[in-house]
Formats: sequence, structure tokens, C-alpha cells
Amino acid sequence: MDDIEAFWQRAQQHADLASVSSYTGENPLALLRPPAWGFGATPAQADELLDLVLAGTKTATASSQWEYEAEGEELPSAGTLGIVVDGSGTPRALVVTTRVRVLPFDEVDEEHARAEGEGDRTLRHWREVHEQFFTEHAGGRDFAPDMPVVLEELRVVYAE
Repeated sequence: MDDIEAFWQRAQQHADLASVSSYTGENPLALLRPPAWGFGATPAQADELLDLVLAGTKTATASSQWEYEAEGEELPSAGTLGIVVDGSGTPRALVVTTRVRVLPFDEVDEEHARAEGEGDRTLRHWREVHEQFFTEHAGGRDFAPDMPVVLEELRVVYAE
């Protein structure tokens, strides 16, 4: 059994997911392991952002809709579970997406920037950091102020 599968089994036991109704009725969560992923694009970013999540400072994240399209992945939705790994690939947290919005980059608001928990938690800082990130990681397209950004709000269900 790999580390992620072992983490998933512990998370199911501690979070009692099998007995919690999902948003769509009968709960299939105990049957399917959610995807494992890390924040950012480097091990250092994964560690830094995961630490903010574990501290309760980071309760939201943003990604390029173009990246989802380039990878052929569906957008997350409320109720989506994810296993968050650190920079070395070790599973550390089970999170649930509680809200998803898609907005143009230049319409992201101060509330979301604060919820991301990074830097001084201002919209100015959020825009600087994310413009740089999306310039490098926007699904093979050039950054644009009106590019679609997927805004997720997250809640930690279980952490180690």
C-alpha cells in the first residue's frame, strides 16, 4: 500500500466520511480515493502553502481555468475532496472544496485575496504574486487581466 492510500484509509476513519451525506445524496466517498495534489509549481511552494492551510490561514486557492483545459481536467465543485501533499509528495491533509467561482483575474476581490492567506493578505499582493505565477503557469497561454481564474474555498477535514 502506498503512502497516499494509507493516508486515505486513516482519513476515512478519523473524519468518518462514510457516515456523512454528500451534497448529492448517498455518499460514495468511502469507495473512491480522491486525487492527490500539491499547491504551487515547486516543492517549496507546496510546503509553504500547505503550512498556511494547516495553520488555518489559507482557506482558499486560485488556479487558471486554462490549466484545467490544457490538462483535460474537470473544474472542482463544492463537495470535491482532495488529498494535499507536501513538496516531497507526502500526504498531509484531506480538504473539501466548499465553494467554487470562476472570475476574470481582474475581478478577484479583496475577500478572496485575504482568504488565500499569502503575504500581507491584500489584493495588491495577491495580484502581483498570481500574475507572476499565471505568466509562468497558465496552461500554455499568455497571462491576460481578463483570463478566467478558478477560485476555490477549502476546509480541512483531516490533517497529519
